[in-house]
Amino acid sequence: MNDNNTLTVFENYKIRRHYDERNETWYFSVVDILQVLIQQPNYQTARKYWNKLKERLKKEGSESVTNCHQLKLAAADGKKYLTERKEEGQVLNYNKRYSIFAI
Repeated sequence: MNDNNTLTVFENYKIRRHYDERNETWYFSVVDILQVLIQQPNYQTARKYWNKLKERLKKEGSESVTNCHQLKLAAADGKKYLTERKEEGQVLNYNKRYSIFAI
């Protein structure tokens, strides 16, 4: 069986991703993407940023939070944890909309 969980590096940030062969789709960790967008080296700070952003988006009635599913991805400690993920196209939309989003 092929392990489709991989890391990619963007501007020295590690971004966890998973390839779904059946749907031919890449899924990326939302927190990892936000870590790049807000240029935050600390994972826990980026995770707290995502939690606050998610809270605000829910209040706005944003479907992007409602449609955010979880997937088990390996963490820095080697263990797999449920992580919210987005498809490749959804990640690009997040970048356009939230890269200037201030919290």
